[in-house]
Amino acid sequence: MGTSVQTINEKVNLIASQETWIEGLAIQQLTKTAELAGMNRVAGMPDLHPGKGYPIGAAFLSKDKIYPALVGNDIGCGMSLWQTSLKLSKVNIDKMAKRLDKVEQPLGSEWQSFIQDNKKDRNIVNTTFDHSLGTIGGGNHFAEFQAVVDVFDQAAFEALNLDKKQLQLLVHSGSRGLGQSILVEYVRQFNHDGLIADSTDAEHYLSLHNEAVRWAELNRLLIAKRFLEAVKAEGQCRLDVNHNLVTEKELSGNSGWLHRKGATPSDQGPVIIPGSRGDYSYLVKPMSCEKSNEQALYSLAHGAGRKWKRGDCKARLSHKYKREDLYRTALGSRVICGNKELLYDEAPQAYKDCETIIDDLVSAGLVSVIAKLKPILTFKTQGECHS
Repeated sequence: MGTSVQTINEKVNLIASQETWIEGLAIQQLTKTAELAGMNRVAGMPDLHPGKGYPIGAAFLSKDKIYPALVGNDIGCGMSLWQTSLKLSKVNIDKMAKRLDKVEQPLGSEWQSFIQDNKKDRNIVNTTFDHSLGTIGGGNHFAEFQAVVDVFDQAAFEALNLDKKQLQLLVHSGSRGLGQSILVEYVRQFNHDGLIADSTDAEHYLSLHNEAVRWAELNRLLIAKRFLEAVKAEGQCRLDVNHNLVTEKELSGNSGWLHRKGATPSDQGPVIIPGSRGDYSYLVKPMSCEKSNEQALYSLAHGAGRKWKRGDCKARLSHKYKREDLYRTALGSRVICGNKELLYDEAPQAYKDCETIIDDLVSAGLVSVIAKLKPILTFKTQGECHS
């Protein structure tokens, strides 16, 4: 236990083995972020990679300041796992793909009553971005039908009411333009200085932030519902976990503000950690070791982590693969993506092997593996790469 915990300095831990490749710039960003005013500790996950000034795949604990930029523009981004009513043995991938031609259009009038009822239930009053509800967005967001290929912890698997014979649906998306608008306004007003935690400005930000988190959760619900409807299936949500947010957290008897930027909470029960569209995903159970969780700031990886920068991928891959080659993966799954740039930028080769990420979390004493899932059909945006 703890063999994958590297101590960079007294404020910085990196949850990764020496063999796990992590870009030097990401570690530089991690240590630089630890120097922000009021920052107590930071922890990088094994999927750590550089972001725009701050690393992605990390958690940051501050004592008395809230940093909107550490949450980022996609407030509430996260993963939801749905079990569908479709039997794996009866799935026809090509037929299913043909039914997904309209799942990116704004939801029609037949959805409006459901949307308004759910907005009311979740206390969402913002209407500016209603047209984006139920849409995935660009970047690394996706909806993916998956098959459970291995179960390692039958009791934990059954506790989630999962059935290996059923097709699963994993949705990864967030608050779309709403989260972006909140970050832009706070950076315009306060630059990157952060907000005093008990100030009126911080209270206002948290109010908007919390609404954006609820909006993101509703967005994933609507995405799942429309995908299920498109393939003529029912479904039940088994997990829904956010990985971009800030919450008040007590660690070692001290209260602080825990920012997660691409980091999955380890204090909310089982979570799913996805690989690339050509890799396996892992359903894991957080372990109760207090020391390990403190070192990782009660956080886990949120995916496989990028190896290559966006924009570099086409040059690296186009001489080896034709565009048509990227619509099928080595695992036999199918990819739907009409955006040529995104097709290359999100190629499996641009990401780390997810198994190495999971191995690091296991050896750090943070998780045990419940099940392993394989992609069947991955849907990326067909249009422009908007976040």
